[in-house]
Amino acid sequence: MKRRPRRTIPATLTALVLLAACVLIAVVAIQLIIGQSPLFGYRSVTDTLHSTQWRDTTTLIAGGAIALLGLLLLVAALLPGKPTVLPLTGDLDAGITRRSLRRDLQNTAANVDGVSRANLKLGRRTIVARIRTDRTNTAGLTDAVRAALDRRLDQVTPLIRPAVKIQLRATRNAP
Repeated sequence: MKRRPRRTIPATLTALVLLAACVLIAVVAIQLIIGQSPLFGYRSVTDTLHSTQWRDTTTLIAGGAIALLGLLLLVAALLPGKPTVLPLTGDLDAGITRRSLRRDLQNTAANVDGVSRANLKLGRRTIVARIRTDRTNTAGLTDAVRAALDRRLDQVTPLIRPAVKIQLRATRNAP
């Protein structure tokens, strides 16, 4: 089970732009039907488009911006995002959300004796635990945190086991 994130931001932006264009066209059409003067006329739009040349700076900038926006939307649609649900090993089709796994491992690291604060970053293939301690002697603390995280990963059993990296920072220096 691998659930990928939905592409809500690019889809929402595209939908809003199309909605704005449709509303503008509908307003002009309704104004023409009821006999009012439209916001912009068909003749003024065609005259502006006919007088615009490809070598004009504004045309080149607008074309480049639209092409860049289209390319960004295409890349956002094609590239896979980080999975929101990570598959677990076993016969069942089971998974754990990235947020739950990160929070669980962060609590595990924070509960190790000597750790005053733990911050955990869950990457695609690595877990980086940033540990703070108030101890002056930090010998063995990184090994204890690594062992606690490894035990917890053994219990959770993700399908792809990430490598664990520990970054230790002591708030007090040894005399």
